[in-house]
Amino acid sequence: MRGDRPSEQQLRRNFDTLLADVLAGEGVRTASGLDSPTEAALWAIAKAYPNVSEDLVTAARAAFAGQLDGSNAARWRADIERLLAERKPTSNS
Repeated sequence: MRGDRPSEQQLRRNFDTLLADVLAGEGVRTASGLDSPTEAALWAIAKAYPNVSEDLVTAARAAFAGQLDGSNAARWRADIERLLAERKPTSNS
C-alpha cells in the first residue's frame, strides 16, 4: 500500500480518466486520490448519464480545482471547526 500522497500530475491523470469514465456511463473508482467534493461531483455526472449537462462537467472541474488549490480542504477544516465550536458547552458563570 502506498503511503505517500499522489503528485499533482497523478491527480490530474486520475481526474481526467475518471471524468472520461463517467461521461461514458461508468462509475467512479475509489482510491483515486481525489477528495470527497471531487468524487461527489463525478458521481453526480455518473448518476445523470446519459443526460449529462455542461454545468455538471463544469462543477466537477471546479471541485477538482478546489482540491488542487487547497480550498476544498480549507472549507472542510472550517466546517469542522464550526461544528466543534457549536458543540462546545457554554459555561454558566
